[in-house]
Amino acid sequence: MIAARVWDEADGRHIDVRGLPPPLPLTSILRLVHEACADTVFIVHHDRDPLLLYPELAELGWWADRIAGEPGEVRLRLAAVP
Repeated sequence: MIAARVWDEADGRHIDVRGLPPPLPLTSILRLVHEACADTVFIVHHDRDPLLLYPELAELGWWADRIAGEPGEVRLRLAAVP
């Protein structure tokens, strides 16, 4: 089974969904958010802008902010709305 790579760094819990076929990026990210504590910050490494993710996050009370990443990468910071 193909899985997203997840690791922790000082800026949050990272999830790399690059190269995963749809819908695995979306479902992998949402699974982590559902299991997270309210103070958890996620850094998502993605191939493209995940347009379907944003309304799902909003329904869960989370927001996404695009941050600097590697060339060709969409990197997002996800956090619960305070």
